[in-house]
Amino acid sequence: MCPRTKEQNELIRIQRREQILDVAARSYFRTGGTFDIRDVAREAGLGYGTVYHYYPNRHLLIEDVLGSGFERCEQVIANGINIGDLSDNGRLLEYCKALLRLWQSDARAYLVYKMAAEHYAGLPERDRQHAKIKFMERLYVPLQSIAQCKDDSVDHMLAVLVGCCGMHYYAGNSDLDVDRIAKLAVQAITKES
Repeated sequence: MCPRTKEQNELIRIQRREQILDVAARSYFRTGGTFDIRDVAREAGLGYGTVYHYYPNRHLLIEDVLGSGFERCEQVIANGINIGDLSDNGRLLEYCKALLRLWQSDARAYLVYKMAAEHYAGLPERDRQHAKIKFMERLYVPLQSIAQCKDDSVDHMLAVLVGCCGMHYYAGNSDLDVDRIAKLAVQAITKES
């Protein structure tokens, strides 16, 4: 057998890191954020030393989980802003559906909004304020522009989305009724019945 090339090693490193981040995000829901590096290693089927090599502590791991989750959510926001030819409520409805689909398949992206709803209480004090500001600037304010409202209606909409998606992660419901949940969330803003 030939030794691996530098490119192959880099690909393996990226895949392993992604695997660790996915498992850590799911572990957060199961443990309420009190998971240990050993828990992540065990669930990922990796050695403790391997995971520790990438993340020597839980806080760095959560930081990267949130960082990658933010990136994925920002892509949905960018696409939501660029949805053309629809009414304002139509744009908002499509945005909600896209966000729910992302959350259903990506625990990291959901964790960003879930922790925001909890004011990032699971983070150390020094990181909490930074995460709140990042969320407001990069996700919340752009969402307000899609929703075209400046009051707390966006909070109500996000509460519907986060709560309903929580059933997927906490209660083990396999599928979300994306269309129905998105309509409920839009009703929280438009106050239509």
